[in-house]
Amino acid sequence: MNFRPLLRYLPILDWGKTYSRASLSNDLVAALIVTIMLIPQSLAYAMLAGLPPEAGIYASILPIMLYAVFGTSRALAVGPVAVVSLMTAATIGKVAEAGTADYASAALTLALLSGLMLLALGVFRLGFIANFLSHTVVSGFITASGLLIAMSQMKSIFGVKAEGETLVQVLPSFLTHLGNTSLITLAIGATATAFLFWVRRGGLKALLLARGWRGKSVEVASKAGPVAAVVVTTLLAWGFNLGEHGVSIVGSVPQQLPPLTLPSFSPKLIGDLALPALLISIIGFVESISVAQTLAAKKRQRIVPDQELIGLGMANIGAAFTGGYPVTGGFARSVVNYDAGAETPAAGAFTAVGLAIAAVALTPLVYYLPKATLAATIIVAVLSLVDFSILTRAWAYSKADFAAVLVTILATLGFGVEIGVSGGVLISLLLFLYKTSRPHVAEVGLVPGTEHFRNINRHAVLTDPAVVTLRVDESLYFANARFLEDYMLNRVAANCPVRHVILMCGAVNEIDLSALEALEAINTRFISMGVGFHLSEVKGPVMDRMRGSELLAHLNGRVFLTQYQAWTALTKPA
Repeated sequence: MNFRPLLRYLPILDWGKTYSRASLSNDLVAALIVTIMLIPQSLAYAMLAGLPPEAGIYASILPIMLYAVFGTSRALAVGPVAVVSLMTAATIGKVAEAGTADYASAALTLALLSGLMLLALGVFRLGFIANFLSHTVVSGFITASGLLIAMSQMKSIFGVKAEGETLVQVLPSFLTHLGNTSLITLAIGATATAFLFWVRRGGLKALLLARGWRGKSVEVASKAGPVAAVVVTTLLAWGFNLGEHGVSIVGSVPQQLPPLTLPSFSPKLIGDLALPALLISIIGFVESISVAQTLAAKKRQRIVPDQELIGLGMANIGAAFTGGYPVTGGFARSVVNYDAGAETPAAGAFTAVGLAIAAVALTPLVYYLPKATLAATIIVAVLSLVDFSILTRAWAYSKADFAAVLVTILATLGFGVEIGVSGGVLISLLLFLYKTSRPHVAEVGLVPGTEHFRNINRHAVLTDPAVVTLRVDESLYFANARFLEDYMLNRVAANCPVRHVILMCGAVNEIDLSALEALEAINTRFISMGVGFHLSEVKGPVMDRMRGSELLAHLNGRVFLTQYQAWTALTKPA
């Protein structure tokens, strides 16, 4: 029986057959470390999404298990992440009021739509759509989102109210209410934030090593910094009854496994959420695949992008039916998973088991957990995503990329996440169209003693006043066809001695119908001028499409295999 089709859709059948005791041991240790990290993080991200804290735990159980079955990365840790949580809150906040049943139902529907879209993209191998999100746009978006998320959490650090979805809304609202700051809440939030920054920068690990700790125990303990912050601040809130003194606490969290839930199938709701779900899906996939490929490269493992779409799609569908919300592969948790020694996706499944135990046994313990501690957890996590160096690098290398990054950052901060990423994609496409509509065209000559041709303005080359060779460094299509036509006709009209023009096509990978018609128009004009029109180094696929065209049927010249052959034939003495 042929199992190869199953291997494509069920990667677990591939790595599962070689699973060993050593792999089990390493995966269990990694799962323990990641579980410790995810308990406070999942609670925090759910609240960032405007959902009850338990939704973060639920979104980290079945989705992780499904990804372990369908995903191809050995180290990717799937679950709630900061950017997707922010996008979820921004999206659902437009269709339902936070804290209501409709809000939770909309989150389930958003997860289902995202899952179905990812699944469809994977099954039909349409992952290339994510390529429209350039790295510069994604970097700008994540940087802006990190700032926006951090600013949105300052209200919990100071214990004040602040409303809005964009920086221009949140910042004035926060400043207006700053006079109502709860000093106790601020003390808790500021201390937790400082402690977590110290832990993230290796302070706790260095301290443990100095005290003689060694081996895996150091890794486990150093990753438990957020848990320590949770435990200490929870005990303080419980011992001094801080909830009665203006400190906002988490409150009651259901003590149960993820419930079976049913998303809403309202046509209106689905219509409202369709476009945001697509943006969340693509952004989540780009973030996830970037992390997965980076980690896989370190061990020379292979990631299958289309299968990753299926794995993430199944994870989101699982979240939709178990009380969660949209999920993807997270950078921080995946790096921790990898560094802790995870060898297979089974580490994720073991993490899910650990979180399930936490959902049943530990949730009553977070009743007195201050929301300021969770806000500190989010702030420390997202500020690591902020990277303003992308602006200086883009400015130094490409002003077009700099414009795309800047527009993405400003649009995200000023108008929200959807407009931010849409604006970044739009400006990237417009800049690409502008650039390719004015392709680089070089007049080339023969490098003495060789068969190579280079730009006459850059190199000392041989030329012939009767023969002009133009090299176009771009595929030819509707946007640049007229530009090339004008360029070539102006070049010939300005130089009467020209008797032959060679279009060097080595860099041309495609010629669409509009460009073909432009070449036919050039050929017609050259015929009337008594100038021969020749082509050289035309690639096979391009020539295949041109066979039988009017251009080749009436070409006022020849098609040469190489530029050197064209030069030799056309510069021979008469």
